[in-house]
Amino acid sequence: MLGEGILKGLAETAKNFAGSYFSAERLTTVEYPEQRIAPIEAARDFPFLVYDSKNQGDGGDWEAGLRCVSCQICEKECPPKCIYIEKSKDKKPDALGKPQFYPTRFDIDISVCMSCQICVEVCPFDAIKMDTEFELSTTDRFGGLLLDRQQLAKPNEYYHKIHPTEAAKVDAHLAAEKAKADAKAKAAADAAAKAAADAAAKAATVGGEA
Repeated sequence: MLGEGILKGLAETAKNFAGSYFSAERLTTVEYPEQRIAPIEAARDFPFLVYDSKNQGDGGDWEAGLRCVSCQICEKECPPKCIYIEKSKDKKPDALGKPQFYPTRFDIDISVCMSCQICVEVCPFDAIKMDTEFELSTTDRFGGLLLDRQQLAKPNEYYHKIHPTEAAKVDAHLAAEKAKADAKAKAAADAAAKAAADAAAKAATVGGEA
């Protein structure tokens, strides 16, 4: 029937309107900002950088705990080109203890960012994730919307708070990778110790024969 969809929409609206006088479940709005609806776990707004203060043993130092290794993949893949990264000249240990470069500059222009999440998808180190914070209005049109690495840095605990399911999976993956790295390092150390012991035993045998 012509206009059937419009009639169904009007009927749903009328039902919600009339029902709102009798049932709170029919209320479709809240009195913002006095009342707020908690964002769903899959909500996303703008990116932030994750840091691991506990894993690094740095006492909460965001700079030392940043997961970002300045690979610049997110900068290259960003469609609106709103990410700006400068790589360090030296290296620091990452979460697995492997020396890595780090960003001396990491800026995101949220006035340009379109929240596409491509930066999150391409990051191989789980260093950048999507935030749920949306109250970011400012009177400074340019500087106020250009966030630097310190403003972007948030602890892993915050990531667990806003995206608990996703964060748990990431932690499990990182823990597995760290276990593999530790096992590999232990195997290499054991092999080196065995080689040194064999060399010492051989030297002692040659010395005794002489």
